[in-house]
Amino acid sequence: MKLRWVFFCSVLWMSCQNDNSTLLIEQQKEAKKKEAIFNTINRGWEFDIAPMEPQTMARIGTWNEWRNFLREVNQKPKSTLSAFQKKATVLVAKSNELLLGVPQEFNKPQVRARIMVINTKLKSMDLYIHLNQIPDDKVVQLVGEVNTEIEYLQLQLEEIVQRSLIPREEGEPDFQKMKDTTRAIPNTPINH
Repeated sequence: MKLRWVFFCSVLWMSCQNDNSTLLIEQQKEAKKKEAIFNTINRGWEFDIAPMEPQTMARIGTWNEWRNFLREVNQKPKSTLSAFQKKATVLVAKSNELLLGVPQEFNKPQVRARIMVINTKLKSMDLYIHLNQIPDDKVVQLVGEVNTEIEYLQLQLEEIVQRSLIPREEGEPDFQKMKDTTRAIPNTPINH
């Protein structure tokens, strides 16, 4: 019985021993992996925001949420992977704020849908960058997709401005009112 007890204690003692060399090797591998992920994300974190037409810039000049969003997008984190994680979280918050202050002229379903797409892509990027095993290629891909969606939003804003510059013909507003089905005369039967 004592022999079994001694054997059990020795096995327990040996299994509880931390092998510092294997632990150190594992930590070094993990550090190299995180550094490689950081380098990949750092190289791919390029938001390229094209300048907009002056007429469009003048009309969205009062849209503070848009300016704050673009300012955050243009500031690239530099130091660590956690800086990129914090930046992704901030970008999600700024994209959520975009919907709150859309100028009346641009408060249309097309613009709101484009903002929601940007918001969804940023939330996906935020999710991926906060995982334990970060898929760096997916994060870089989403940065490119966010770039594309921001460009599409800017083109949508410019299209709205260009359409507003087209002069209306005489009687066109009246014609549009007549085409409006919500103003139609209701079909109620006449009871005699």
